[in-house]
Amino acid sequence: MSADHDDHSVDQPTSFIFSVENLEQAKAVIAKYPAGRQASGVIPLLYIAQRQAGWVPRAAMDYIAGLLEMPPIRVYEVATFYTMFNLKPVGKYHLQVCTTTPCWLRGSDAVLDACKRKLGIGVGERTSDGLFSIVEVECLGACVNAPLIQVNDDFYEDLDGPLTEKLLTSLARGEVPPKGSVIGRQTSAPIGGPTTLTTLRFEGDGNAA
Repeated sequence: MSADHDDHSVDQPTSFIFSVENLEQAKAVIAKYPAGRQASGVIPLLYIAQRQAGWVPRAAMDYIAGLLEMPPIRVYEVATFYTMFNLKPVGKYHLQVCTTTPCWLRGSDAVLDACKRKLGIGVGERTSDGLFSIVEVECLGACVNAPLIQVNDDFYEDLDGPLTEKLLTSLARGEVPPKGSVIGRQTSAPIGGPTTLTTLRFEGDGNAA
């Protein structure tokens, strides 16, 4: 668990319930498991709670424990183990900067420095307007297009310092750039375009694969 994952100084809401729509989704998850095994749905229910609130407050964990008929401490254990669950409020654009070896070799330090310099905050912090937050994460699984940032659920790949600042400027204006490679790389092809299998085409794509 990363050091910035939890913050005991955060003001916790006193109550939490799922919206009508999210409660139906939660019930559908619970129904997948046989009687007595509902606790197996804890991860998807935590995800639904985070999607609703933007983070996972303790009241949400207690509420989920009640739905799943399991001790609250078991829910706490899961939520604090996985860094995908935010245990304090995050920005509208939550920046997860990968600094594992492949990204580091390709310049992730410059990407992270650009985020901190442009936004005026450090790792684990959120801007005063609530627009951005930054965390440092381990491998995001897109090493071939390193370095990259995960912004909420989307990947932005092939970044450097200036391109990172450009991305943040667009987001600050409310403009969400197309996800994927910021230099136009086609999936995981070499920079400059594919050198083999050039006659293949993706379905619905007019460009050679």
